Amino acid sequence: MSFQSEYEKWVQQPNLDVSVQKSLAAMKDDLASQEEAFSVPMSFGTAGMRGVIGAGINRMNVYTVQQATEGLARFMDSLPATQKQQGVAISYDSRYMSQEFAYTAAGVLAAHNIPSFVFDSLRPTPELSFAVRYLKTYAGIMITASHNPKQYNGYKIYGPDGGQMPPEESDLITKYVREVTDIFDIKTVDVETMRSNNLLNLIGEDIDEAYYAAVATVTINHDLVQSVGKTMKLVYTPLHGTGRIPAQMVLRNAGFENFKLVAKQSIADPEFATTPFPNPEFPQTFDMAKVLGEQEQADVLIATDPDADRLGTAVRVGDGYQLLTGNQIASLLLHYILEARKQAGTLPKNGAVVKSIVSTELATAIANDYGVDMINVETGFKFIGDQIKHYEATGEHEFLFGFEESYGYLIKPFVRDKDAIQSTVLLAEVAAYYQAQNMTLWDGIQALYKQYGYFAEKTVSVDFEGVSGPKEMADLMTKFRDHQPAAFSGVAVSRVEDYKLQQATDDNGEIAKIDMPVSDVLKYILSDGSWIAIRPSGTEPKVKFYVGTSAPDAQTANHKLNDFEQALTAFRQAE
Repeated sequence: MSFQSEYEKWVQQPNLDVSVQKSLAAMKDDLASQEEAFSVPMSFGTAGMRGVIGAGINRMNVYTVQQATEGLARFMDSLPATQKQQGVAISYDSRYMSQEFAYTAAGVLAAHNIPSFVFDSLRPTPELSFAVRYLKTYAGIMITASHNPKQYNGYKIYGPDGGQMPPEESDLITKYVREVTDIFDIKTVDVETMRSNNLLNLIGEDIDEAYYAAVATVTINHDLVQSVGKTMKLVYTPLHGTGRIPAQMVLRNAGFENFKLVAKQSIADPEFATTPFPNPEFPQTFDMAKVLGEQEQADVLIATDPDADRLGTAVRVGDGYQLLTGNQIASLLLHYILEARKQAGTLPKNGAVVKSIVSTELATAIANDYGVDMINVETGFKFIGDQIKHYEATGEHEFLFGFEESYGYLIKPFVRDKDAIQSTVLLAEVAAYYQAQNMTLWDGIQALYKQYGYFAEKTVSVDFEGVSGPKEMADLMTKFRDHQPAAFSGVAVSRVEDYKLQQATDDNGEIAKIDMPVSDVLKYILSDGSWIAIRPSGTEPKVKFYVGTSAPDAQTANHKLNDFEQALTAFRQAE
């Protein structure tokens, strides 16, 4: 069926959702928009789906949400009755249509006699993960597009352990989703009927209290927090999202009293009016926090993204504020955890830290120094969750910390996704640790560089918008595979790791198997110890290039980063 025919099919549907009707009308004479919205179905994978809100099979709307949930429901229908009746926990963020999508999902589940447990108002992604474990539901649904702009929303499915649904189950759900032939003929149940039949159960403060109690265990040195936490000045912004209430609660519970919220960004605003790109990776998201920080003479600024799974920070340095990267924040958190546990005599002999393959090797150097194993997994926090689940089953390791370079960290595994609420309270404690030594977090990372060497990393994203985007992304990955670079900026490639082929090839041509799930990622290990990785994003139309290197000083390391970036650009653009 052509995209025009698919568009007309939607236009002719009776009783369409009002927001979908408006979207259809807006693209009536816009063939380019119709083609993008109606040519191919929205991608549904291990991370669920994420896209622009609007009409179409390639858009987030009540019908694509119904289709995704129908796939989950059919999968749960195949389970033993006891597992099916465990039900599904559902949460949502501050975005447009988030609450509507949450109740839409509950209605489809109810049509299959599957109970849902829906939060009474917006809650963070990590609390949804916690709720799955706490309530012992079989699955969880989080309605969020994380740090994307306002036009987006998304749908993530979690498994019984509170982590994102494992690949095997996710593939089955995807199969069921694709078997839904008529997106407009999915049975659903209204709210009143769901409530009267106990198929829709509201949850809220009961889960909050249990979650806050768990986060209270993240604090390591209570005496330090009590002595410094009352005077250290913090500024916090939830970037119009879900972090406002939980971040305040856990900071106060820990003993941090001297903090201020960025008032205008504490409003749960789906427009993200003060920051169009609510991503703590971006410097501009800290503009308002810096103004308040200057007024309050704050020591540390903390920002969490709209679903409060990612955290960024800026530290007072001289007369201004210095932003830290996700890799730097993770290294500071890790070093503090290991040092504090060493001093307390609680550092286990079988401790393990888990990070993604595109994250800093500074963390590896720190872990090695403390006799702790560093486990590398593919990009996606679900793989960190899988390792935790494995350790619990085998006792092989004790999980100590997990992170991704993209500003996601997990301290304690009562949550199985990145958790910016846990990270907020521990980062505040780390800042107090350094302040007690008349140092800042910036001083702290410089001290780690002095001890372990200067590590520098950079991520470059290339966008591929439009209908042709997926093919262009695939073509670019094929280009790198078919014409393997022998060197970047004059530095030889000594090893190529292809996670799609699950094999690593060294410069002698010897091939070794990579024992990880199949993933479209290439990683080049260079002869000087630097590395370069390339992967299509799983949630956005872009290819990401990662570069990591080390040197005795910042100038040399950053010079190498720039050279490698230029070499990547030249190779990518070459005919």
